Amino acid sequence: MDAPPAGPAPVPGGLPRRVHLGYALGSLATGAFGTVPGLLLLPYLTDTLGVAAGLAALLVLVPKGWDVLVNPVAGRVSDRTGSRWGPRRPYLLFAGLALALLFAGIFAAPFGTARAAGAYVAVAFLATATAFAFFQVPYVAMPAELTEDYAERTRLMTWRIAVLALAILVSGAVAPIVVTAGGEGLAGHRWMGLFVAALIAVGAVGAFAGTRAAPTGRVRGGEPTLRAQLAIAGRNRAFRALLGCFVVQSAGVATILAGVNYFADQVLRDPRTGATLLFACFVGPALLVMPIWTRIGARVGKLRALVAASLLLVVGVAALTAAPLVPAVAVYPVVALVGAGYAGQQVFALAMLPDCISWDETRTGRRQAGVFTGVWTAGETLGLALGPGIYGLVLQLSGYVSSDTGTAAAQSGTARLGILLGFTVIPALLVAAPLILLRHYDLPATRDAGADQPVVAGTRTHEPPGRGVTTS
Repeated sequence: MDAPPAGPAPVPGGLPRRVHLGYALGSLATGAFGTVPGLLLLPYLTDTLGVAAGLAALLVLVPKGWDVLVNPVAGRVSDRTGSRWGPRRPYLLFAGLALALLFAGIFAAPFGTARAAGAYVAVAFLATATAFAFFQVPYVAMPAELTEDYAERTRLMTWRIAVLALAILVSGAVAPIVVTAGGEGLAGHRWMGLFVAALIAVGAVGAFAGTRAAPTGRVRGGEPTLRAQLAIAGRNRAFRALLGCFVVQSAGVATILAGVNYFADQVLRDPRTGATLLFACFVGPALLVMPIWTRIGARVGKLRALVAASLLLVVGVAALTAAPLVPAVAVYPVVALVGAGYAGQQVFALAMLPDCISWDETRTGRRQAGVFTGVWTAGETLGLALGPGIYGLVLQLSGYVSSDTGTAAAQSGTARLGILLGFTVIPALLVAAPLILLRHYDLPATRDAGADQPVVAGTRTHEPPGRGVTTS
């Protein structure tokens, strides 16, 4: 049964600033959960609980892999939800608060460093990932229902990515400080879990309250089964191309994230402040370059801007292979270059997603934003899960030695080489290679002026409605 009408339709033009900010606050939750496990969970398992690197990688990968199955379900459920708060907002509040509580539980360490500790972390992480699915999918689905304006979605995403960058900066840079201030080891990680849980709760409540006056879109008919809806998403060629690229690139970014602590400890030889400085240099510039990326996107189009940002990220990461040969102070400006590329890569990919959703809704007359974003976030989650898994496998193959003391053990030259390559060469390949998939992104887009212009960079300059969206 379709849900009842959920509220006013999306506006044709600009949204109030309070809606921009309110929606963006949700990125405090997505940024914190997307950052801290990828940054600290693998080192927590290998250097505090004493879990072997290969097994630790598996323990991090499996719960995230579970989300690949849960996310499309969460999308379908939110598509069919009818409430006085709209179809998405109830999940922002209730799933968001559950996410905060469960996140603190990941690092509660009720079994200390005993053999059961690793299994407990895996189960707690799985439960937290499930709550995150029911927060993230409705949250990502909202832009397609907040506005029908092509350029306004880019502005909405710019606000969101700015807050996301701030969330990554605060959670990623401050979380290691909290671990140190809390006494390292188990105690320090417990305090860190509470700190990040509080940040997630603020983001969830802020997004729920900040979007209370926003349009929620008209509820239209949906496909009768989940399988049919997934088939619709699969027939959208532009969506498939964008998703495939973003998933592989997410794996590359997550591989960088997983290696930050190891890179700071073993390559920069700065275990106390190195990770925090890396994060500040990675995310801080993103807050400054957002307006620049917005202007670039308006001038050359979202697709070309996405490719340019991705290549900037690749060049910066590849340059970090020289880190062992130069002073640490020379490394941080290169990391800032990587951060500038990452900011653009995120903002344009996320701005192109609601374009795919809106075009499909126009073409079919059915509201399926939840299913599209469910598939999208499932893919993103898979990419983010693969990153620590890839990095853990590299550590295992290079002979990384685990420790249960809360401090990293001394490592061989081979292990340090694995740490370097996993942080540089492998992510560069993962970000660059999938750009070829964007050759198939040829989605028409309606600009503010009303003229149909394709987003794709290529030989086509005009396309009839519907061209490139489906494939037989």
